[in-house]
Amino acid sequence: MIVTSILLILLAVALLVAGLAGSSSVLLIASIAASLLAAVALVLGARQAAAARAMAERNPSEADSGVSSPYQQAGGFVVPSQHVSASTDHGGTGWRQPPGPPVDTSALVAPVDDEPAPQLVPPADAARLARLDHEVWVVDAHPRYHLAGCARLLGEPEQLPVGEAVDLGFTPCAHCAPATALLAEQGRTASGGAGG
Repeated sequence: MIVTSILLILLAVALLVAGLAGSSSVLLIASIAASLLAAVALVLGARQAAAARAMAERNPSEADSGVSSPYQQAGGFVVPSQHVSASTDHGGTGWRQPPGPPVDTSALVAPVDDEPAPQLVPPADAARLARLDHEVWVVDAHPRYHLAGCARLLGEPEQLPVGEAVDLGFTPCAHCAPATALLAEQGRTASGGAGG
């Protein structure tokens, strides 16, 4: 496919020169069509090469045994897949490792430089947070939201309602613990409003 795309590019250049020299719109349109076909052939060739590399890098023992890897490639992303037979259910919930040696999943998550850990929030509290309109601070391209004055709030912060920050995929910073502070503030406001 790569050779085909190179030949199509050469044809497109020749048609372009001939079209410009002869003032022929038909040759210019043919040049554009050849360029588009060259681009399609180049993309297809690159995908075939990537698929061939992926197959070559696959563990030969897995390929021979027909056993799939615990991490299946889907659209360029590595997606963990669960390989547990129904007879091994122990009544627990959540992900379980497939039989065999444990799989190190730390390499699957790209480390983010100097990012604070996310604050762990129970699902019920996360749902309450998503309904709040209290302001938090976020920095574009960073995954955490913060309280004003957080030492880990670096870059050019902007203020958003916490519900909007949650909707956009930001998670609370473990350093300043905004989820705890906002939920406590909501509780004080609710109890102060009920008593007054």
